[in-house]
Amino acid sequence: MTDSSPARLRDFGIRLGRFQTGPLNAITDVEGVAVGHVTLIEGDRTRTGATAILPHAGNLFQDKVPAGLAVLNGFGKFAGATQIDELGEIETPILLTNTLAVGRAIEAINRFTLSRTGNERVVSLNAVVGETNDSRLNDIRSARPSVEEMVAALEAAKGGAVAEGCVGAGTGTVAFGLKGGIGTSSRLVPVDGETYRLGVLVQSNYGGRLTIAGRPYDQLLEHDRDGSIVIVVATDAPLASRNLTRLAERCFGGLARTGAALSNGSGDYALAFSTSEAVRQTPARRAALAATPALPNDLVSPLFEAAIEATEEAILNSLTMATTMTGFNAANGKPATIRAISRTALAGR
Repeated sequence: MTDSSPARLRDFGIRLGRFQTGPLNAITDVEGVAVGHVTLIEGDRTRTGATAILPHAGNLFQDKVPAGLAVLNGFGKFAGATQIDELGEIETPILLTNTLAVGRAIEAINRFTLSRTGNERVVSLNAVVGETNDSRLNDIRSARPSVEEMVAALEAAKGGAVAEGCVGAGTGTVAFGLKGGIGTSSRLVPVDGETYRLGVLVQSNYGGRLTIAGRPYDQLLEHDRDGSIVIVVATDAPLASRNLTRLAERCFGGLARTGAALSNGSGDYALAFSTSEAVRQTPARRAALAATPALPNDLVSPLFEAAIEATEEAILNSLTMATTMTGFNAANGKPATIRAISRTALAGR
């Protein structure tokens, strides 16, 4: 393995936590979840994109999924947050992109959702969009990705293996002064005789002192402090919105394990949703009194622990799968190069 070869954390023999991973070690191990990217690397200045996450393959507006949102530090823009907090559900796909593209992402979700069969009379939507700022490598003022490009990410969403590193919404991101990106991981979680799946996808773009499996990565590395991260958690465990909010909060435990600075300038968001049909908010369930089975408080701790593990590993996968990138620093108007994490250093652990 050369020092420029992308590889996942486990390829270096580094294992995190006690739970077994899913077959793909990805958010798509949760049945029905689909991920799509649009990646824009053009000329000397464009290094950006969008990543779409669909909780299930049906009509999300009609068959909503319970969800919970947690905010550790709110220096960011998370569209749809108030309705998630108020109603405990999401009704559209989730898009991740750059800071100045949030408005276009909302329009992309509107177009995509309104075009679905069965939504011909829909007149209000709560689009869900997360962002981080990729302006250290991308000309963020150039209005990319466009609405059409983000619709393409939504249309491209599929199950199976998930591309990581410098792709989608992680194309131009920076974490710990190194090249960040998109990362994912999953866990199989035994609970009361059942085994549930939990998967995490992150867009890493934050600062701190990088720590890998409890050990500092490089004491000589010049450490960034500010930046942001969006964490998306999917599970097939039947959880109500209140415990999904609690599940989302636990992701910050995994974030902290990586050495995050959690600074004033960081935007740290975690969104969790359940794909379980037992708790899905169908039109019939929304129209009348309904009995909805959900795991009780006393059984959710293993899922909490799995979310911590999977978040930590997803973040580290976003780094190990990224490659050195040269782009354009929009703040100072100069070319910039952000190097990737050293695979040689990882292989020696």
